[in-house]
Amino acid sequence: MNTASRKNALDQAVLNFIIKDCQPLSIVESEGFRELVQVLEPSYVLPTRKTIKELLAKKHAEELERVKMEVQQAVAVSITADLWTSLNMEAYLALTCHYINENMQLCTSVLGVKHFPQSHTADNLAQFKKGMMDDWAITSKVRCLVTDAAPNMIAATRTLQIRHSVCIAHKLNLLVKKSCDQIPELSSIREKSRQIVSFFRSSTTAKEKLAQVQQQMGRPVLKLINEVPTRWNSTYQMLSRLHDEKEAVWVSLASLPTDLTPLTADECNIIREALLVLAPFHQATVELSEERRVSGSKVIPMMKMLYCALERNSLHLHTQAATHLHDQLRRRVTDTASNLESLSVLTLSTLLDPRFKTLGFRSSSKCSEAVNRLKVECAAVIARTTSEPQPGPSSEQSPVQENLWHRLDEEVGRQTNNATADSIIEVQRYLAERNIPRSEDPLTYWGNRRTSYPNLFHLVLQFLCTPASSVPCERVFSKAGEIVSKKRNRLNAKTLDKLIFLNKNL
Repeated sequence: MNTASRKNALDQAVLNFIIKDCQPLSIVESEGFRELVQVLEPSYVLPTRKTIKELLAKKHAEELERVKMEVQQAVAVSITADLWTSLNMEAYLALTCHYINENMQLCTSVLGVKHFPQSHTADNLAQFKKGMMDDWAITSKVRCLVTDAAPNMIAATRTLQIRHSVCIAHKLNLLVKKSCDQIPELSSIREKSRQIVSFFRSSTTAKEKLAQVQQQMGRPVLKLINEVPTRWNSTYQMLSRLHDEKEAVWVSLASLPTDLTPLTADECNIIREALLVLAPFHQATVELSEERRVSGSKVIPMMKMLYCALERNSLHLHTQAATHLHDQLRRRVTDTASNLESLSVLTLSTLLDPRFKTLGFRSSSKCSEAVNRLKVECAAVIARTTSEPQPGPSSEQSPVQENLWHRLDEEVGRQTNNATADSIIEVQRYLAERNIPRSEDPLTYWGNRRTSYPNLFHLVLQFLCTPASSVPCERVFSKAGEIVSKKRNRLNAKTLDKLIFLNKNL
């Protein structure tokens, strides 16, 4: 490698280090970093901050072009959207795009993180999202938009006339949170638990004492977890850790100067049974928030499994508080599942997932409606395909050849293809196949059967790319929070967009 190539490779390595590890551009001017590089490569001269910014712009332009080509080749896409406010109180709107590529792989790309100074009205959000979709030339390809349940987000999607799905992670969060808040005895235990956890997390003496007791008991040294009001999972994690470490906490509190009292045996029994009820919801939230696997088709089957888990676990409940929690959750799960089984984007995803098909539904009537809807969608695909203009006879053919076949060609042209009958046959043949194991990849299944079910395959590309939640956008903003640190709270909005785009798409 010649000197120029070596220099370019090192410059790119430094740039990638800044992008992937969320380092400030000014790190190339940092004394410690410069000394490190000097020791590692004495002949290498670090680029200036200005040069790094130019390299960043060039890399962003190249990657933007590559991702655009890949996205535009997709048959259909689904998008997620979310809003975020930075440290200096500037609002940003992020869009992520989900699609199935030609290799039958589920892909996720960040379309952008744009400064959003306007009022967060539905019209402004809709206009902003449409502008980003137009920039990426995907407006006609968007099959579903996944957001949280904020009224302005829902209204904006309605304005855009796009299918909408509420983030299942947010839906489960509200479902569990409302149910827990309805149980006074459980609310009292949560408040007492928060006080205990806060004490051990805020006091150095208490923290050290707990660690010492855990070691003496031969247990791993684990910190207590505090509850975050906006995330029900944190409630589960707080109660679970406190229940596991209850003996160490009791011993520690007994030897510490505090008015706090440990949880009683009855309270621990309530926590134990509440955790039994809540455990399936915790598992569902984690699983449905995955980014790189087909997830939208899991939503309806997961709600069915949550109902089954509630029924199964009800046999082991003896405390009144846990029983009430179970009843609250069962009612809300039933209502939520019924609503979800009426959403076409989710029902079609479920049917087109060979792991679930009709087994994913709890309501037989909703399942029948979904199957009929699938047949209609399949017939529409067939109708579009057969209505495409067919090549006519070659102009080079002689009049004698045209006249010879003229009557037969006319008769064939007058025959109408029965798209409905063909769709029914294709759908029934697919549904009659045995479901594949849940551990297998549904996209691999469809990659091997694209010729067996050509019209359903076209629908698969449209519906199985739908994510279950808007977590991909939340993860983008988690990374944005690392980039926009206290040291870089004046970071230019365009530079932030480039850094996040490259960080998530490289």
